Amino acid sequence: MNDETTTPRPTNFIRQIIDADLAAGKNQGRVATRFPPEPNGYLHIGHAKSIVLNFGIAQDYNGSCNLRFDDTNPAKEDIEYVESIKQDVQWLGYQWTNLYYASDYFDKLYDFAVQLIKLGKAYVCDLNSEQMRELRGTLTQPGKDSPYRNRTVAENLGLFDRMRTGEFADGSRVLRAKIDMTSPNINLRDPTIYRIKKDADHHQTGKSWCIYPMYDYTHCLSDMLEGITHSICTLEFEDHRPLYDWVLDTLKTPCHPQQIEFSRLNLEYTVMSKRKLTELVQKQLVDGWSDPRMPTIAGMRRRGFTPESLRDFCNRIGVTKSDNVVEMSVLEDCIRTDLNERAIRRMAVLNPLKVTLTNCPVDKIEYLDAANHPQKPELGNRQIPFTNELYIDRNDFMEQPPKGFKRLIPGGEVRLRNAYVMRCDEVIKDAQGNVTELRCSYDAATLGVNPEGRKVGGVIHWVSARHAVRTEVRLYDRLFNVPNPDAASSKENKEYTAFLNPGSLQPLTACALEPALAEATATDRFQFEREGYFCLDEKMLALGKRVFNRTVTLRDTWAKAGK
Repeated sequence: MNDETTTPRPTNFIRQIIDADLAAGKNQGRVATRFPPEPNGYLHIGHAKSIVLNFGIAQDYNGSCNLRFDDTNPAKEDIEYVESIKQDVQWLGYQWTNLYYASDYFDKLYDFAVQLIKLGKAYVCDLNSEQMRELRGTLTQPGKDSPYRNRTVAENLGLFDRMRTGEFADGSRVLRAKIDMTSPNINLRDPTIYRIKKDADHHQTGKSWCIYPMYDYTHCLSDMLEGITHSICTLEFEDHRPLYDWVLDTLKTPCHPQQIEFSRLNLEYTVMSKRKLTELVQKQLVDGWSDPRMPTIAGMRRRGFTPESLRDFCNRIGVTKSDNVVEMSVLEDCIRTDLNERAIRRMAVLNPLKVTLTNCPVDKIEYLDAANHPQKPELGNRQIPFTNELYIDRNDFMEQPPKGFKRLIPGGEVRLRNAYVMRCDEVIKDAQGNVTELRCSYDAATLGVNPEGRKVGGVIHWVSARHAVRTEVRLYDRLFNVPNPDAASSKENKEYTAFLNPGSLQPLTACALEPALAEATATDRFQFEREGYFCLDEKMLALGKRVFNRTVTLRDTWAKAGK
């Protein structure tokens, strides 16, 4: 990424650890990281933080970063998620050094388990999950040994082999590490390292395996096999680090990666739980994983976020050991800052009201020059057609305006953006009293010139009715109407879905856009003047329908509303 060459390298406690390791000559001067998602859903903004951290470190230290799919639970995994994760990583601007699957190591992981059995450090247990929970103990009480803990090595080897060949039913037996049932760390109380899943169809290995290793066992060995130097993960795995180290130390592996934990990303006005995001999709409360209101990378891409803005966001919030909740306004400021620089300006009337210019000839078409970006002349200009019939936004006209209203009123004047001063002469209404049309006149002497001796109310945007692109525009907002849906759910004893924002999607089906927008592509970003930043919906475009999505408003409307 070109912009990274001029951006100051970020600093944080993880980079300080790496710097110290390099200074001490550890790992032969290598830095090797990895990003290991489970392919059981789409990546969200929290994963973006981990991607930027791991791949960014690899880039800055001339190291390597692998993409490894933690695919040890086939019942919940799918090739769709694999492909979406690859796309997200590359869209964010990164390319993995190697692409691996935990399933690539199934044979080796099985052999390592056999080694643990031979060392007397693993045993086959016949207890079911409920019985194991009862014997595990609590944070204040030690656990109790399984009655199967003292099986002989020969017996355990035989039973594990029979588990491998599919002789036993799901849940009837597991392989457990033999560590310490009295350990104050519950993760060390003989954790399960293999379980039986006979009916699962794995997206990579099919039905060639009917036993699958657990994450804590798989992860450390995968890191070791890949020569990872710094295994960076979120804080919930801090208590699992002793198990990570125990597996590698017990097996006396040739290298021992260092696990380092950092705080996960918590963002206001959304949920980050994979289970809850899956539930929103399955209950059709959103339009799939790529719904523009979702915190998924796919959803944010579809909404119009740029990879630069997400990388900026991840660098702004930093990397710490302390859990915190990031304000949505920080994310929105990142995309506003980016789009203010790159987005081409266009006019779009989202709630059209017809205006007839009575002093403009019916056959007149005048092309007016307008800048594509007011601060970037290098982006050039476009020609906007001006005719006798225009559309303005209904919100820009009021018959009985409040004090301070600076737009169009009966008998008042406004300037049409990039065009002339216009006066409202007559208001046309239907039988119900609704305003259906304004009859106005324009001052042909005011193109680029202010009228003398007259007060003009303000500047409004407009579109030639004859040339307007009529299409749907979707106004997206925050998915939930409270900053912390989980906390609100607990406090009020309601489902978190009770706090979904009913105004998070407002479809406008009869918008009028300036004709230059007919040439928009899925990668273009626009500022609809006075309305916000918009892009074409990539999903709808693939279906043959042109729909514009609002990425973000021009300013923080939630702060203004005191929310």
